[in-house]
Amino acid sequence: MALASALAFEARDAGVRVGGVTVDHGLQPGSAARADATAQLLRGLGLDPVLSVRVQVGDDGGPEAAARAARYAALVRAAGEHGARIALGHTLDDQAETVLLGLGRGSGPRSVAGMVEERTADGVPWWRPLLGVRRATVRQACTDQGLPVWDDPWNADPAYTRVRLRAEVLPLLEQVLGGGVAPALARTAALLREDLDALDELAGARLAELLVDGGLPAGPLAQLPDALRRRVLRGWLRRAGVPDLQAVHLRAVDALLTRWRGQGRVDLPGGAGVLRSSGRLTLLSGAARPAEHRAAVDHPAEPPEEPCP
Repeated sequence: MALASALAFEARDAGVRVGGVTVDHGLQPGSAARADATAQLLRGLGLDPVLSVRVQVGDDGGPEAAARAARYAALVRAAGEHGARIALGHTLDDQAETVLLGLGRGSGPRSVAGMVEERTADGVPWWRPLLGVRRATVRQACTDQGLPVWDDPWNADPAYTRVRLRAEVLPLLEQVLGGGVAPALARTAALLREDLDALDELAGARLAELLVDGGLPAGPLAQLPDALRRRVLRGWLRRAGVPDLQAVHLRAVDALLTRWRGQGRVDLPGGAGVLRSSGRLTLLSGAARPAEHRAAVDHPAEPPEEPCP
């Protein structure tokens, strides 16, 4: 509500249209009525058009992830229909929680780098203008304007990890470390994101240099620093459309370079695979598996090498 009010205010001076989408996930009693009431509030702020969209939530990745996927898909459809960008109301406190989740799960530096203020995904620009604003400030903005705030009961349910981080872990860290933890976590995310963006740019340039006929030369690639080499591999596989690429897949492909023992094809999601032969990494589709085995017999791979230290 604070975001909607701020955008409505700015839009009047800027001469642009701001619409709103409220998504009914159908997961709680009375959700349809809540969505309709929210839509009326948005219209009262002057947003136009205002859509109330009912979605079907699946079960992939748990209830939070499934609800988020359904909600974001609805937002993408709405933005595409109106040629708009999407503004999300995440705050600095949401960013701090995201960083802690990434740290605790060991899911890589991109998770620890948190959310970005602006990005483009699914052909739609996404924008988080409140990412540097504290949650308490956002709530106070609603109070000052007389905007009703509805607290989703899921946001107080300790069954969800993020709720416990919010209610237990972050307050304890604030107490132990003397305050300022949430802003510090957000600053850490911003600094890390700068480094990661620079590495990604270097990796993109190196991939363009090394890529020949869809494959990569094993020797020059193996000589790259670990962080750069794995980014080149990830960019190569993603460019080829390999879906749901996980760290375990990337490590297996990387082992074809750093722990080469003459091993065979590394299987990837979607039926694809990577084979090292004649000093090159080649990406094969699932249909290419029989031909791959014949090629391995007719043209043996180079002899095993000692792994890089």
